[in-house]
Amino acid sequence: MISMKDVYGELRSNFYDLCKDNNLLHETVEIKARALGIKEAIGDPEEDDFPIQKGKERLMQAEFKTGKGQAFTDRYGDYSGKLQDIIEMPLANNFRRAIFVASINAVLNHIKKVQGTVHCKDDGPALCAQDLVLFLGERYGRIKIAQVGFQPRFVEHLAKAFEYRVLDLDPDNIGTLKFGVEVEGPESTSDAIAWADLLLVTGTTLVNGTIQDFLHIKPIVFYGTTIAGAAYLMDWDRFCRSST
Repeated sequence: MISMKDVYGELRSNFYDLCKDNNLLHETVEIKARALGIKEAIGDPEEDDFPIQKGKERLMQAEFKTGKGQAFTDRYGDYSGKLQDIIEMPLANNFRRAIFVASINAVLNHIKKVQGTVHCKDDGPALCAQDLVLFLGERYGRIKIAQVGFQPRFVEHLAKAFEYRVLDLDPDNIGTLKFGVEVEGPESTSDAIAWADLLLVTGTTLVNGTIQDFLHIKPIVFYGTTIAGAAYLMDWDRFCRSST
């Protein structure tokens, strides 16, 4: 298993180098992060089973010049700070990691290295799920997938097309049946990883500090806006079709 220190240390180093190469380190800049409300974050997707709608998480949005970047987190609030300070900030908890990750997304979006750093709205999640079924089928065929993180539209569509297991940290989800699939808790992680051919992992793991549990074990595809910038900097596969 890769240590948490190694993952974030490499990411921080790569982000520092990119900022230095683009002459951003010595600029006086402000990055502001705030927690978005439900409507602002995902619009009206009709269904009401997304974690953000249940108050479990919020989207932190960082803004850097022309760029915007988001990160899902269960610890959220306002923040303002200079880019240099954010790069050097100890990543001691989910709030600090959310600021760091959202800021990476905003900066890389501004310099046009990544797109898809703002969450999709309305019917976007459902359309993304349909595209994901096609993408995984074409690339990998009939495989066994362990999904980390409860993304309801993904569960709804992927459970019909693949051998499929879902892991989540939310105690309200664990042990419940969602679209014919029982949501399993973190105690099932090792077994699910051993069982699966592919790991489909939420980018939120980068914020909650569990990402190192899944790296370099099995083929992995991350999903969502949270991990957009980090996926670019670390050369990780990411799927996120409907974001902007």
